[in-house]
Amino acid sequence: MSKFLGVPLKKPSEVDVVKPLNNLIQSTYNGATEEEKSKYAEAVNEFSKQRNTAIWKFFEKYEASLEIVYAYYDQICALETKISVSELQIPFKWKDAFDKGSIFGGKISLTHTSLLYEKVCVLFNIAALQSSIAANQALDSDEGLKLAIKLLQQSAGIFQYLKGATPAAVPSEPTPDLSQDTLTVLQALMVAQAQEVFILKAIKDNMKDQIIAKLCCQAEEFYADVLRAMQKESVRSLWEKEWIPTVAGKQAGFHALTQLYQSLVCRASKKIGEEIARLRNAIELFKAAQSRGGNETYLDEYFSRAKRNLAESTKDNEFIYNEIIPDLSTLPSPGKAQLAKPLPIGVPLAANFKDIFSSLVPVELHRALTASDMRRNEIVNVEIMKLREATQTLNAVLASLNLPAAVETADGNSGLPPSLKDKALEVRQKGGIENVQTLLKDLPELLNRNREILDETERLLDEERDSDNQLRTQFKERWTRIGSDKLTEMFRTNAKKYREVITNAIEADKVVRQKFEANQKGIQLLSLPPDQIQQSLPSASGSVDPNCSSVQRLKKLMDDVETIKAEREAVESELKAATFDMKDEFLIALQKDGAIDEPALSLARIGQVLNPLQQQVRESVERQQSLVADIQSAHGAFVSETGSCGSSRDTLYQELATAYDSYIELSGNLQEGTKFYNDLTQLLVVFQNKISDFVFARKTEKEELLKDLTTESSRQACPATPALPSHYASTSGSGSDIPPGSAPSVPSVASTGNIPYPAQVHGMPVPYGAQPGVPYPAYVPAPMPQSFNPYATLPYPGTAYQYQGFPQGPQPGHYGTYPGSYANQQGGYPNQKPPGW
Repeated sequence: MSKFLGVPLKKPSEVDVVKPLNNLIQSTYNGATEEEKSKYAEAVNEFSKQRNTAIWKFFEKYEASLEIVYAYYDQICALETKISVSELQIPFKWKDAFDKGSIFGGKISLTHTSLLYEKVCVLFNIAALQSSIAANQALDSDEGLKLAIKLLQQSAGIFQYLKGATPAAVPSEPTPDLSQDTLTVLQALMVAQAQEVFILKAIKDNMKDQIIAKLCCQAEEFYADVLRAMQKESVRSLWEKEWIPTVAGKQAGFHALTQLYQSLVCRASKKIGEEIARLRNAIELFKAAQSRGGNETYLDEYFSRAKRNLAESTKDNEFIYNEIIPDLSTLPSPGKAQLAKPLPIGVPLAANFKDIFSSLVPVELHRALTASDMRRNEIVNVEIMKLREATQTLNAVLASLNLPAAVETADGNSGLPPSLKDKALEVRQKGGIENVQTLLKDLPELLNRNREILDETERLLDEERDSDNQLRTQFKERWTRIGSDKLTEMFRTNAKKYREVITNAIEADKVVRQKFEANQKGIQLLSLPPDQIQQSLPSASGSVDPNCSSVQRLKKLMDDVETIKAEREAVESELKAATFDMKDEFLIALQKDGAIDEPALSLARIGQVLNPLQQQVRESVERQQSLVADIQSAHGAFVSETGSCGSSRDTLYQELATAYDSYIELSGNLQEGTKFYNDLTQLLVVFQNKISDFVFARKTEKEELLKDLTTESSRQACPATPALPSHYASTSGSGSDIPPGSAPSVPSVASTGNIPYPAQVHGMPVPYGAQPGVPYPAYVPAPMPQSFNPYATLPYPGTAYQYQGFPQGPQPGHYGTYPGSYANQQGGYPNQKPPGW
């Protein structure tokens, strides 16, 4: 048998996968601990090493190389389930497997920022490597035959899979090796070669002649299909020079073997006339196979056997049987037996695959867990806001009634009421008015930092888009890559959301500043030492009997107020601590149904955990209504009995109580605002890193496409040689026979004999099944490329935007108050988390 054809390999290029993959994992799993982040970084580095090893192992055509490249493919498949593949911006570059380049060293290549594209190219090379290893097997042993059959069928299965997978992975025009016509040829070729190995094994195992004839008949049909597919206009120029002749020779050869083994069946059944007819046809086909395949010894053993059998049978027929030799067209087909078929791709391919990203949960599970946590937070926020709004309403009522200060002065204490002393002490402990002023002063700087990062990010997107549009205008339909607007739609949407978040935060800053200005005088007074506050008080208008019934009742109601506030603090703490792990439930659902119904599962568990606390919130709010009514009634009686109402000192007490409540709210709002801006900065830096990775990948892709277009223009044929001017055609005294005014003819390539007919150069016969007399296209020298001055490319920002003084993690003094605050309901900081939170 002749040699087997191994598919050439796609040529890879090394690329940095560490930075983009780390950025994506950091943004996807943003709640990871430092220990987990360290594990993820180690896994990413290991993945990078694994790729660099695997892509060059393809060129070591040994069976041991398969396990290494299998493991890399398995790791890609595992990684696909744990990250958002569409967001990974790595410029994977692979060169066409069949392109032979030019004298300038150019190669047809494609750069695409998709892990699916990497997966497709790796699969192609796995199939190519399998075909080459199968072609190098020792086919005189059972082990070699079995391995070759297995590898060729697996290779056929991969090429069959790629016909469906490539359009989804490569939305633009793929390189020729990944076109549908090319993959169809390669799949058919692998099946045909696998059928050929089955025939070798059948012959080696001395199977019946009838079976071998049927196997050969099927192989002949397979090779005929391959030959027709190879000679399509879209792919004919791709193949190595010996491929079409080899396939043509094999088609004729297996037709010959079919007739030979069927003639042996006829000999066994004494059908001498049919045997002779088949042997004559077999001999003609053997000659055609050797001629068309360019191999004079191809199937020589079987050829000799056919000639011997024909001589013997002809002699026997002449002297003994005298059977009429039937016409070949009247003979029945021996039938076909197909053993070779494409094998589906099994996952994992490697025997001992170990997922280096095992610590990452499947991306669908992670999204479900994130959505469940956000759903829980939303419900918790609503309940906490109910408590805080009720407390704010209660404080407003008490401040309007000058409580509890009014009843505290009834004890005969002419100084500052104890409740106001405690409030003033708390204000001073929290830093007083200086702390609020400092936080207010820092807000514009924090705002500008985030706005500058977002502006820079949008500038990168705009510059990339403008560059792409310029080149698209220049090259028109030759600029085949996907437009920037389609690829950046999600980026633009997220940038718009971030812009809205910043706008909402600006409005929240205004509300906080207005609240501070309205209560600045009272807060400043509370920040003073007690003796200075005492000096600021107006003189008392009179004394109140501390033993009157209205005073005692109000004191008891003030105790009830403190009790309900303490209860609410406890309920709020329980709400914040009410966590539950949905991971196991989600995993069971994912394994059972292949999908996770997150809303249904989450709401059921949230109801179990939060219903008791929600009931406590409702009861607390309802109890406050009756408490406020009792306080107002008791205060009315107090005023009637004592006549204590409307004094300048009481008015100041009310202002101080209101200032205290405002100070507590402002402190919480400003701390939340500072934390919000710092968290937003981290999110925007991660977002900018993604954009930087995308811009770099597009820049690489652009440069490769520009290079291909330049190479393509350099390969265009030279224009026809122009006629010489008439004044060069004839000179006086030259003795030339050329008439004046005519140009001498330029000798053609064919007439000079310097470059013979291509088929003679390579000894290549006309392919079996091709039209005779149709020459192969003659080689036309390509001109030198013209100078090309492409548009200036975008500089790749090596690092993300760095702002001076960028905080690394939570800042001192940030108590991490719960984001559901007064500001959320009064134009405050957005309660909804920004995209990517």
